[in-house]
Amino acid sequence: MDQPWTPRPKPENPERLERRIEFPDYESNRHFLEKLNDLSEQEGRFPDISFGRTYVNITLRAEGADTPIGEADHAFAAAIDGLL
Repeated sequence: MDQPWTPRPKPENPERLERRIEFPDYESNRHFLEKLNDLSEQEGRFPDISFGRTYVNITLRAEGADTPIGEADHAFAAAIDGLL
């Protein structure tokens, strides 16, 4: 079950956006991760990711310390969505 980007503010951490994406098989998952790697290299932004055989969890943190999620962060999230 794919989830939309969800903002997660925490008092002790900067805001972040989280999303879980599920895939029908490992090959689809791996293909997405390769495209995500290329996008990250191109943009110079590297989200936190965790993954299993058929899912990827992505966490985007604001670029500045103690900075709320901004327009650039939402644009990067949209670019990730465009990989799907």
